[in-house]
Amino acid sequence: MASVAEADIKVTGMTCHHCVMNVSEALEGVPGVETVKVSLEEERAHVAYDPSATSLEALAHAIEEAGYHVA
Repeated sequence: MASVAEADIKVTGMTCHHCVMNVSEALEGVPGVETVKVSLEEERAHVAYDPSATSLEALAHAIEEAGYHVA
């Protein structure tokens, strides 16, 4: 059974709930991601993922590809 890692990623550039949906969908599309919770108010994404299938760099890349910034 694979271990699960968790990360809180600071996301800047989100201004509305549509942005939250965009970031959530981008992260959910990364192989190995199990759960995603994005908070507009806290400007962060909490992600549970399989570290053998993906990395923090891949998560950050997905966020940036969606048009937002990782702080």
